Amino acid sequence: MDGNQISPFPTPSLSRYLQSETSMPTLIHSLVEQKSSVLSLAATDKYIFSGSQNEDILVWNKDTFTLKTTLSGHEGSVLALEVAREKDWLFSSSGDSTVRVWSTETLKPLFVLRPYLEDQAGDLFSLVWLPSTQTIFIGCQNTSLQWFSFTSDATLAESSSSLDSTASSPSGTSTPSTLVNTPRPDGSRQAHKFFDSYPIYERRPADLLARNRTPRPGGRGSPDSQYSYEPSPALHFSIPASNVIDPAHYGYIYCMTLLTGTGDGITRLATGSGDEGIKLWKCLPNGPELEYEFTFDRGAVLSMVAKGDTIYAGCQDGYVKVVDLETKTLIRTIIVEEGVDVLSISLLDKDMFTCAANGSVKRWSASFDCVAYWKAHSGIALSSIVTQRGQGFYLVTGGNDSSIKIWDIPPSTRTVSHDLQSPSLFGPTATDVLTFALSKFVSIPSVSSEPSRREDCRQTAIWLRKSLGQLGAHTALLPTGEGNNPLVLATFQGSSVGHRKPRVLFYGHYDVISAPPNGWNSDPFTVTGQNGYLYGRGVTDNKGPILAVACAAADLLTKRALGLDLVMLIEGEEECGSIGFGEAVKKHREAIGEVDAILVSNSTWITDDRPCITYGLRGVVHCNIEISSKLPDLHSGIEGGGVVEPMVDMVKLLASLTNENNQIRIPGFYESVREQTDREKELYDLLSEITHKPASSLVARWREPSLTIHNIEISGPGNATVIPGSVKGQVSLRIVPDQDLQTIITSLTDYLTITYKAFKSPNQIQVTVDHSADWWLGSLDDPWFKALESAVQEEWGEAPLRIREGGSIPSVPWLEKEFGCHALHLPMGQASDQAHLPNERISLINLNKGKAVVERFLAKTADEKFLSSVRD
Repeated sequence: MDGNQISPFPTPSLSRYLQSETSMPTLIHSLVEQKSSVLSLAATDKYIFSGSQNEDILVWNKDTFTLKTTLSGHEGSVLALEVAREKDWLFSSSGDSTVRVWSTETLKPLFVLRPYLEDQAGDLFSLVWLPSTQTIFIGCQNTSLQWFSFTSDATLAESSSSLDSTASSPSGTSTPSTLVNTPRPDGSRQAHKFFDSYPIYERRPADLLARNRTPRPGGRGSPDSQYSYEPSPALHFSIPASNVIDPAHYGYIYCMTLLTGTGDGITRLATGSGDEGIKLWKCLPNGPELEYEFTFDRGAVLSMVAKGDTIYAGCQDGYVKVVDLETKTLIRTIIVEEGVDVLSISLLDKDMFTCAANGSVKRWSASFDCVAYWKAHSGIALSSIVTQRGQGFYLVTGGNDSSIKIWDIPPSTRTVSHDLQSPSLFGPTATDVLTFALSKFVSIPSVSSEPSRREDCRQTAIWLRKSLGQLGAHTALLPTGEGNNPLVLATFQGSSVGHRKPRVLFYGHYDVISAPPNGWNSDPFTVTGQNGYLYGRGVTDNKGPILAVACAAADLLTKRALGLDLVMLIEGEEECGSIGFGEAVKKHREAIGEVDAILVSNSTWITDDRPCITYGLRGVVHCNIEISSKLPDLHSGIEGGGVVEPMVDMVKLLASLTNENNQIRIPGFYESVREQTDREKELYDLLSEITHKPASSLVARWREPSLTIHNIEISGPGNATVIPGSVKGQVSLRIVPDQDLQTIITSLTDYLTITYKAFKSPNQIQVTVDHSADWWLGSLDDPWFKALESAVQEEWGEAPLRIREGGSIPSVPWLEKEFGCHALHLPMGQASDQAHLPNERISLINLNKGKAVVERFLAKTADEKFLSSVRD
């Protein structure tokens, strides 16, 4: 059964299933590790930290969902993570019997903490930080509970500058054995009685030479390691025997949680163990003091959280025990899933989330009803946390399928609309309007080239109009002729100012090309987030940039900072040659109004790491050639040699278009091509250094004309013995400044006709040009271009590269001529975005920074000083 469906059969659970859209989370993003289970999670305002089975801690940027860095140092699986917010510290515990402390700001190692008896403590399963006493509690495999106090920052600073082993300890006392500033004399570690043991029949004591641990390639201890025991300097501390309760349980201490806010003002520590019990400890100045013990009979206590006087304990075999501390009683047993271990529990307000060994997550209300159930991981759901982002909350889950899933959690009372006819941009949280709206935009397959998707295109236009209206624009749909997709017109009206408001026209297209499923790693029409990228057809071409511009205008409008009118004109036929676009714009020119500048965002950078501005596009002429004998298809064995074959004529004609140097033979074709300037040459040399591609290659692709033969179609079945009666060919020309479009069209058709006539063939030829677009070249000295360039530099911290594109956007030069103003082209995508290809994607960083660049640009161009410079 699908994990998102509710079973129609009676459930053995004591709770009622009340699942509804209001409680189901939305998968915002996936973070993928490299073949390693996600055993532990923690988060700060900036980062998500994931502890992995392969010994590392991965640090993910919380805003962009990209990998920031990897923290290395442990020699065992990272079993627990804990954040000390007031210290900006991250604690990590491991199967290597160490606790490491990292700075959450610099992401550098600070301390290494070794438990009492060091390796004999075994795996360190759980951590809890108590801010009031600056104490870290550690739950150990050897059943001991240990703790260490970091009570004096001054003492730590003093200790870090000293190499004397008798320096002051963090507890403020002189304890030679507590502070260890250097590795052990052998440069490694003590022998572990299990991991460094010999076969029992050898009757030998454990030592490091047993080599029973399997080091990871390149890791510390491996033959190819370039590191000593510690990869970077860190203070070493050891827990004294006085800070140990052994045994604290009669089983491994798998989990711990703090209880604060109780009536008597005493902070308590709850520990859960493999002995099927929970112990409650008072946190006193001299250490924990046992107050009460709960004993269950439902297997090991594997996970635990607390709120107020209530403890929720996830157990083996699928149970959650709910314990009331005031009465010291078990008040509820929740059957999460019979026989399936509950490995992690998280709380948000009054709701509980349980993660189970079958990969499922369930959401439970304050009355212990299951209100949501979904399959979160393809394997085991091992870890989870709830973290805040903006005004919303995320549930973060980790599994043994090497993935971390980010779930946007709606409050239980919120109603979420998924109706495309009545779209709500304010879905799971209002903080992610851009990405949420994009997920809805992409979900409608607006493929303009497929007749079966014609209604989908119309519904996309309707959805977009309503969505832009929700963002604050005045909207309308403009017809483009019978059978064609409508234009979406949306105007964000700026605040009244003491001078004439400028008007910027943004042009984009909501239609996309087809997306055959072959080659895709996810559904092309479902936005899928992974490692900082959003995948889906149209996310970069051109739905993502459209919404980024709209959200930029909406944000300025909300802050009463939009000082100009932004007119958005979005068509639905761009991928099919902008059918009906020009006529519709002319017809509705009054509704569109006057325009001072045109903004476009419909291409990508030249690399993945340098922002760009596009200032040139080549034009295009698409030509169809048909040669027909007016005879039916013939058998080559019977008629071969007796007829002039159309295919032979076609091959000869196409071959005549270029010479042996691949130069186009059309008379006068190169005469008007603009000469390259010294300024351009310097630019191409710079781009060549950055891209590691020859400058000549960039010149050939961007500023020189070219010819392409696309395909040849034949009549008949296409068998090897058939002479086709007619043959069709498609060719195109890419043209550049200052070639005249109409002159090139005439020259091409004349050349084909005259050349074919010279063949003196009895076959007939027909030449038609079905699509053409002019070249476009922006002005680098235009104030509008400089304002955009400045906005990019301010947002990205570096000057954008000035690039051109070899492709064509027919509407850009046409709009420039129609409105008598300059066009600007701001690419938001990276070079690797796969536009028109499988796995099309866009970076979250680029999408959000693209939005920010547009905000800066609109603010700059509405300024009175800028307008004065334009008028001058």
